[in-house]
Amino acid sequence: MAAREISRRIGDGKIVAIDRSEKAIKQALAASVTDLLSGRLEFRNVAIEEFELEQGEDRFDLAFAMRVGALDGRHPNAGKRAMKRLKAALKPDGLLFIDAAGPIKGEDILI
Repeated sequence: MAAREISRRIGDGKIVAIDRSEKAIKQALAASVTDLLSGRLEFRNVAIEEFELEQGEDRFDLAFAMRVGALDGRHPNAGKRAMKRLKAALKPDGLLFIDAAGPIKGEDILI
């Protein structure tokens, strides 16, 4: 899993991994016990178009999405809502990368 591998290399940073699937989150939690104890990895069961930062949580430097239908064009209406949520969650100079089963690309968040 990408989030787990990045959390092992991030140094002082933190990874917040989300998925709308409760089953996927449970599997990720079970496979990541040691990484979770480091405090550099967290999982949340939420759809990207409903994601919000927690109160007092800093905005993110980077977001990447792997095969997320709301962001890869499969669900355009959800994609519009997701982009607004991502814009609110990223720092002004934050980066967004979307993997739509092809080469990963950077995207400007335009609302």
